[in-house]
Amino acid sequence: MMSRLYGDQHRTFQDRFDTRKMADRIEELAVVTEIGDETREFISSRDMFFLSTVDQNGRPTVSYKGGAPGFVKVLDESTLAFPNYDGNGMYYSIGNITGNNQVGILFIDFEKPHRIRVQGTAEVSTDDSLLARWPGADVVIMVHISELWQNCPRYIHRYRKLQESRYVPEADGEFPIAEWKRTDAVNDVLRPEEVEKVERSGGQITIEEWMERVQKGDENV
Repeated sequence: MMSRLYGDQHRTFQDRFDTRKMADRIEELAVVTEIGDETREFISSRDMFFLSTVDQNGRPTVSYKGGAPGFVKVLDESTLAFPNYDGNGMYYSIGNITGNNQVGILFIDFEKPHRIRVQGTAEVSTDDSLLARWPGADVVIMVHISELWQNCPRYIHRYRKLQESRYVPEADGEFPIAEWKRTDAVNDVLRPEEVEKVERSGGQITIEEWMERVQKGDENV
């Protein structure tokens, strides 16, 4: 059969360990190109996922993306979208996508457990009508799905969510200043609006103070 997933490099190992028939059966049964109702519900309920992009040197990178449940929206049967919120200013994943639009996404439910893998092409949008759906976002990333499939859950360790991050933007788009932006290590490169937020949050702290709080697991860090 002609495979959407496997190349010669995959077939080499499948043949070595006699799993080619199983690999073909899994692709036949599991791999789809459209989002069904159950998958739509699952994706729309997630509050985090892992995003894989490719940088200018061809190196794969992985980023954690989090928000309130439902921050990933299914726009149609082959397109999903998610916001980019305030970060560290690197715009690493966003920049990668504009240079190479191939992406991979892993959605996980650690409590059931359950996971969905997505492959597709991405584009970065600053369209106001899209941004209005995610207060606090600076850009929106749309992913056009090429393949999607459910993965076996057997190696997923079961974890429970304790609380939502306090940095998830409110309905009006407001969010607290990141605590590391209060440190003396970055104070001189903050944007004016960030300087104001630092002052309103209690002023500057040392990088040592912040690191100590991180190591102690301070929930406000």
